[in-house]
Amino acid sequence: MNTQPNFYEQVYAVVRRIPQGKVSSYGRIANMLGRPRAARAVGYALNALSDKKDDPAYADIPWQRVVNSQGRISIVNREQSANHQAELLRAEGVAVSKKLRINLDIYLWEGLHWVEIDDIMKNANGAKP
Repeated sequence: MNTQPNFYEQVYAVVRRIPQGKVSSYGRIANMLGRPRAARAVGYALNALSDKKDDPAYADIPWQRVVNSQGRISIVNREQSANHQAELLRAEGVAVSKKLRINLDIYLWEGLHWVEIDDIMKNANGAKP
């Protein structure tokens, strides 16, 4: 039996910890989880939340707080979703430009301490911290 938490659950555990009014990037989250080349997999994990939108265990994941490494909202071919993400971020006090860009010098979340990451790596199962 595999008792290791899966990568998606680890991603969700990190994203749950991004504070309101801050953002992180797909790559930074991948790096925090010890998978520096897995930025795209972080995106896949967040995209998979659309299949879980009716599951209360995943309703608290602030997916909108994750952007690309340039601070841009990078939902491709879904302008309405990109605008929705921008609206959610603006409601949290994050300034989003008309070109859907966030100033990372102001809004970038520094991340977690290694002890917190170690806990996530061992225990992430979708539960709240």
